[in-house]
Amino acid sequence: MCLAHSKVVDEFADQSDLPPFAAGLVDTINKAATAMSLSIGHRLGLFDAMREGDALTPADWAHRLGLQERYVAEWLGAVTTAGITSVDAEGRFSLPAEHALFLGEQAPAGSMTSMMQWVGVLAPVETEIVRCFRKGGGVPYSSYPRFHEVMEEEGKLTFDADATLALAPGLVERLERGIDVLDVGCGRGRQLHAFAERFPNSHFTGYDLSSDAIATARERSANLDNLRFEVLDCMRMRDKEAFDLVFTFDAIHDQPHPLQLLQNIHRAMRDGAIYIGQDIWAHTDVAENRDHPLAPFIYTISLMHCMTVSLAQGGVGLGAAWGEEQARELFAEAGFGDVAMHRLEHDIQNAYYVCRT
Repeated sequence: MCLAHSKVVDEFADQSDLPPFAAGLVDTINKAATAMSLSIGHRLGLFDAMREGDALTPADWAHRLGLQERYVAEWLGAVTTAGITSVDAEGRFSLPAEHALFLGEQAPAGSMTSMMQWVGVLAPVETEIVRCFRKGGGVPYSSYPRFHEVMEEEGKLTFDADATLALAPGLVERLERGIDVLDVGCGRGRQLHAFAERFPNSHFTGYDLSSDAIATARERSANLDNLRFEVLDCMRMRDKEAFDLVFTFDAIHDQPHPLQLLQNIHRAMRDGAIYIGQDIWAHTDVAENRDHPLAPFIYTISLMHCMTVSLAQGGVGLGAAWGEEQARELFAEAGFGDVAMHRLEHDIQNAYYVCRT
């Protein structure tokens, strides 16, 4: 498994002589490999352990974390040659402080290694995706056993309760007095749990299709009597004028029938209710996304998950890059007459739509 027999590499033995496009492809495979190593380091707590700045041999790092030395040594080889960690003349490895800010679950500036886990989540379904290209259909949610775990970690980066609630003036005061709140497609319920703790006078409900995710949400919230979770296919929501506030967090674009879900949400809202939908920000037209900083990631994760899980359920396969323009069309068609789109400074990935009937 190497590039040694590539005609391009044979012709240009020195990579500095490669044509720019070919050199870019070499850079791509190196960065893809680095993403996998970053994910492994994140999951094993290696970056969190290295944050204090100690310089240790692979054997010492392995001993400190209770890991196998040979694997730690090879991993250090990968992340050091990628410029992530450093090695000194005595063969001791350390993590530069300026890098440690962004690496590991406890990264002070917010973990950027958590998103690297998507490589490992998505890669195992590649063969199924290739089959779908030829035969049609989709890949079901059951093919992604770590999806909710990684999605929850991503939510730690993007969810800011204060910034989200500030999008609707007066909402905090309403929550303090007591209202009924719904989170559609709540996953493991992290956001709703935070709200329920903060606003004991309000009542919170979370719906999700995944029984495993709901089981985790219920276990975590056992001490909160104002929070409940229900396993429910949100396409089958029948609530009518039951809620004063509805949230979705990255939960519309991968539904089998997004318009139907938005209509269900609209029907569930009382007069004066607010719907806040966080979802991937992009333009609907591919050409307008060429300068989007996350566009290749968004389209690829959609191809490998968001679009295909919708198609697997007989859905329309809207996809993650449905875009602001199409989002506004669907909100209007679902009955929302007042829609405002916001971007939050801390979140480069999402748009926040504040919708009223």
